[in-house]
Amino acid sequence: MDSDRIAGTAKQVKGSIKEAIGKLTGDTKAQAEGAAEKAEGKVQNTAGDAKAAVRNATGK
Repeated sequence: MDSDRIAGTAKQVKGSIKEAIGKLTGDTKAQAEGAAEKAEGKVQNTAGDAKAAVRNATGK
């Protein structure tokens, strides 16, 4: 598994938790930061998928 995919998944989980805490406490800043971190994690995870696809296609 690619390190970008692992880090991206970790960011998504962390962002989801932060966003949920923000919702529970009414902290809109924490909620927004969590959503942004979750989105960043999705992008990083997608980049890892793309790297893996290139490696598989080229056989490296």
